[in-house]
Amino acid sequence: MEAVQSLSLYKQNKGLKDRLKQRLFKLLRLSEQPAIKLYRGFGNKNQLIIHGSAFQRSALPRKKYRTNALVNTLGLLRLFLVQPCIKATVRVSVNGQSAETTTDKNGYFRVEISLNNPLTAGWHPVRAELVSNRKQANGKVFEGTVLVPDTTPFACISDIDDTFLVSHSATITKRLKVLLTKNAHTRKPFEGVVAHYKLLAEANSGPGATNPFFYVSSSEWNLYDYILEFSRKNGLPDGVYLLSPLKQLNEVLKTGQNKHMTKFMRIVRILETYPDQQFILLGDDTQEDPTIYASVVEHFPKQIRCVYIRQVHGKNEPKTREILGRIEAQNVPCCYFAHSADARQHSIAIGLVAS
Repeated sequence: MEAVQSLSLYKQNKGLKDRLKQRLFKLLRLSEQPAIKLYRGFGNKNQLIIHGSAFQRSALPRKKYRTNALVNTLGLLRLFLVQPCIKATVRVSVNGQSAETTTDKNGYFRVEISLNNPLTAGWHPVRAELVSNRKQANGKVFEGTVLVPDTTPFACISDIDDTFLVSHSATITKRLKVLLTKNAHTRKPFEGVVAHYKLLAEANSGPGATNPFFYVSSSEWNLYDYILEFSRKNGLPDGVYLLSPLKQLNEVLKTGQNKHMTKFMRIVRILETYPDQQFILLGDDTQEDPTIYASVVEHFPKQIRCVYIRQVHGKNEPKTREILGRIEAQNVPCCYFAHSADARQHSIAIGLVAS
């Protein structure tokens, strides 16, 4: 009899916990339905790179943006309550072709597809589905896009935090404060940065074409939709975003702190995909952008048109100027600036954009 009562009490407690869990997830707009998040892919007319993450638990898109700090904190933290789907088989389809791959320990997948039929320039639809995992997705198909850029002389690779988005990356407490208390609509870009980026997107691009933008950051994939919405809201050039592996809630204090060598490799992958284009690199002095860009220039000197580094952290100025000397030694123009207006004037001075 006692065993029966204990079992009954256990079931009641479990049922209560499940109901509370469901209510919490509903409040935080978290879904426990298996899902795939396709990130914007990129490629050329002959080969595409498609990537994304598979989830057991994912955050639904945010619908409202408020100034309430508590609401914004919950809105941010829920992005780190996702649960990746590990070692799941994902089938990706594009342009009448398909390929299968397996997610890694972070639920991330990447597949390269050699095209039988070349694609024209522009954004093209991509479809993905979970083929096998512990909890089937009932054949649901998830959609995304892949970019084949216009044939233009230039392309841009930009960092995000403290390059165009005010983030205070050099001070973890300030970074967390702005990340937790604000949202994609209340965060601010640096003055003049959007205007400069738009000029770079149009520089010598020709009629009806734009220079592609690639945004490469140490921020995590958790923040993908957040950053995408910020960029859309502020009118930054449309582009491809390459971020860092997902983090869990207990790693929030380490947000934006990732292995910078992986950032170098992501940039290399872009340069190798477009060997005939020259690149404009944009970053800041709060972390490792100067060092990474110097290494890129030394490995690909003929592919780099110029380098822009925003001056944010005064203590890093001597070290940054020393590193930028390596870039200038390769005869690559470099601009270390505090205000976007100065960067714009530099672009005019070197003939990159019109005055």
